[in-house]
Amino acid sequence: MLNIDWKPDRNSPTQLYLQIAGYIKNKIACGEWLVGTKLPSQRTLSEVFGVNRSTIVAAMEELAAEGVIEGNSGGGTVIINNTWTLCPMERTYNWNNYISSGVHQTNQTIVQQINQAEFDPGIIRLGSCEPSDALVPCGMIQKILKKMTLSGKSLGYEEPRGTLHLRKELCKYLSTLGIAAEPSSVLITSGALQALQLISLGLLHSNSVVYLEKPSYLYSLRTFQSFGMQLSGIPLDEEGINIQELFARHRRKRGAMLFSIPTFHNPTGNVMSPERRKILIDKCGLERLPVIEDDVYREIWFDEQPPMPLKAFDKNGLVLYIGGMSKNMSPGLRIGWIVGSEQVIARLADIKMQTDYGSSSLSQYVAAEMLASGLYTEHNKMMRKNVRKRRDAALAALNRYFKGIASWNTPAGGYFIWLRLNNAISMHQLFIKALKNKILIHPGDLYEYHSNQNIRISYSNASLDEIDFGIKVLSKLVIEQLK
Repeated sequence: MLNIDWKPDRNSPTQLYLQIAGYIKNKIACGEWLVGTKLPSQRTLSEVFGVNRSTIVAAMEELAAEGVIEGNSGGGTVIINNTWTLCPMERTYNWNNYISSGVHQTNQTIVQQINQAEFDPGIIRLGSCEPSDALVPCGMIQKILKKMTLSGKSLGYEEPRGTLHLRKELCKYLSTLGIAAEPSSVLITSGALQALQLISLGLLHSNSVVYLEKPSYLYSLRTFQSFGMQLSGIPLDEEGINIQELFARHRRKRGAMLFSIPTFHNPTGNVMSPERRKILIDKCGLERLPVIEDDVYREIWFDEQPPMPLKAFDKNGLVLYIGGMSKNMSPGLRIGWIVGSEQVIARLADIKMQTDYGSSSLSQYVAAEMLASGLYTEHNKMMRKNVRKRRDAALAALNRYFKGIASWNTPAGGYFIWLRLNNAISMHQLFIKALKNKILIHPGDLYEYHSNQNIRISYSNASLDEIDFGIKVLSKLVIEQLK
């Protein structure tokens, strides 16, 4: 999707359609939009530029008359000229063949729109899965940075697995979760997403089958698909993944790994029961099926601590345990970790050194000091209290505005409410209309193909007033579509 962060000036004496045509020509002339690129539909352009469709038609006719674009039946409108009339002195290089042949797949258009809207300062973010700035412990981090300055700490490269100080502190923390680990079996990553990328690069091969819960946030990522792997969704209920279905499918076609979010599942908020965790790990041991456990939301619990991680039940070294500090402390630190067998960790550490030569030493120092000083525990207590207020505000708003038209879960932790409408609607239309009203949501089809009744509501980023207002506006948009 082309990046458009501009709108025509309605106070300018230049007609709107000429402003739009000029903007597009400038993008082409500068080499930002390449020959052969397909322009968005007229409907999409009218929404992005905030003008009537007739204005877009006039702009397209202007560009076509100048020989800049060309439309064809079924193929849309394509850029065909970037030199003769636009920049006669120089010829910009055509990168299209390289762009289309790259290994990593392009994000879905809607994911690109979400990523761009995340940074709109006027938007109410009911889709974000990260804490708001108000929840980030800036004071604690500043205290640690001041200590680091006084100590004269070096900021050079760290060893491949990550700083030993941080890995030792993590092992102490993991022991409180029932996970026995040595520093040599821990790899520090730049967030949990990098952990998945390293596993894809180092342990899986093209055409591998990866099992996962259905729905799952992994469907909205390109991490596994870009390396030619297949995702196989397994249904889940209130207690977790359907073990019988998982292994019936596994016997038909041997999969490579299971990816699971057993604690405060994204997007449903489910928590796998202790009994099912034990059965799952025992069965995976018998069938020799490795597990990737994503446990990044663990510390965001409200009334009681969640069950021990799958890794705590693992006696055979089958579980690769992924954790991190982005969701409950600070996304900008980019600190995550993988816990696994020493052989696997050595392999992934080698790949990590080939890709980024180690995670930020500054971030690792902050994370280690947060754990060692007890500030991490202190922060998590405050975090749970503040996030619970946001969850309660979201549930109250849903009771006010969605009663009778939808049902939803009451999350025991994490950031998500999985809203299910009583009747199906166009999720794309709802997303676009909500965005026009400065409300950012995640439609359910990001997490399950063709889902047209679900919306993932996140309460982690918006303020209490924004949560109420955003859900109120969203309900009106849903009701309009149901009529």
